[in-house]
Amino acid sequence: MNCRDALDLVHGYIDGELDLVKSLEIEQHLGACAACKVQYDQVRELGSGIRAHALYHAAPSALRARVAAALPREAGNGARKPAWAWWRMAAAMALFTLLGLGFGLALLRPGAEARLADEVLAGHVRSLMADHLMDVASSDQHTVKPWIAGKLDFSPPVMDFSAQGYALAGGRLDYLGERGVMALVYRRHGHVINLFVWPQAPEADSSVRSDTRQGYNMAHFTRAGMAFWAVSDLNPEEFNSFVGLVREQLASAR
Repeated sequence: MNCRDALDLVHGYIDGELDLVKSLEIEQHLGACAACKVQYDQVRELGSGIRAHALYHAAPSALRARVAAALPREAGNGARKPAWAWWRMAAAMALFTLLGLGFGLALLRPGAEARLADEVLAGHVRSLMADHLMDVASSDQHTVKPWIAGKLDFSPPVMDFSAQGYALAGGRLDYLGERGVMALVYRRHGHVINLFVWPQAPEADSSVRSDTRQGYNMAHFTRAGMAFWAVSDLNPEEFNSFVGLVREQLASAR
């Protein structure tokens, strides 16, 4: 991310409007660029100052009287509706508006799977940005798997597809969905593939669900009581081939 992009997004970042990936990118840029950090601090201070010193003026009592006087009279006897009745109606309308707004926001709120996909993507991008791609670097699955022992409460399958052009590079511990997970790292023509693995509640094996988010290909499925999430910027054909290899290896191991 360059300075122009960072300054274009800084207001959205402060207001919490950016997705996880963009937030991580701008945080890294602000940590490395002193000039943009100064601009960021100034925007935050301005917002805090406006909120702290904003003026609130209560409506004068004469205004309420004029509003009440302007309310329509009931037909027939010419009597004016009591002011409190109109205020009650206005309050009810405001309540229905708020309820409708809340319902609309609930519809827009992402589901659990979408939130998890955001976490998985952020974990992939974070591993590339923070130079923490691997805790154990090895192309030998018999080195990676023993390293995991005792560090997690499960034993994930460790597969190597070097013969097919997807070399195991190592692995690391990560944290997704409020639990520790294993991230197996593979390389293909300079591209990194993160394969996240963790236990899934016993259920039938699921088919592959694929998605593309911000230029990254993603796929996930469950097999043998484990959840598998793969993510990479590899082209779709080669990425799908990798996912197929994983599923074939798991099927043959059963």
